[in-house]
Amino acid sequence: VQLQASGGGLVQAGGSLRLSCVSSRSISSFSTMRWYRQGPGKQREWVASIFSSGHTVYIDSAKGRFAISRDSAKNTVHLQMNSLKPEDTAVYYCNADNDWGQGTLVTVSS
Repeated sequence: VQLQASGGGLVQAGGSLRLSCVSSRSISSFSTMRWYRQGPGKQREWVASIFSSGHTVYIDSAKGRFAISRDSAKNTVHLQMNSLKPEDTAVYYCNADNDWGQGTLVTVSS
């Protein structure tokens, strides 16, 4: 399967971005879709998950600021990121079960 992530960019602290991940296969076939990120000099970390049931979970630092959602008709998963902080700067990757997208860079300036 191919996962195409997009939506990254440069934003000031407090701003918002919406990431998208388009799957070449129906996202209904995946049990879980996730977003991960890897900041400069850091290990990749999990950010958010959405399960086939629609249930969502988030890393503590993202709770109340990020929202993961899915559009099954468009085979797309989104990550709405609000109140961005410089520490959110990272390459964001989408993941579907065992498959990975190429990443999209998010840079938050202070």
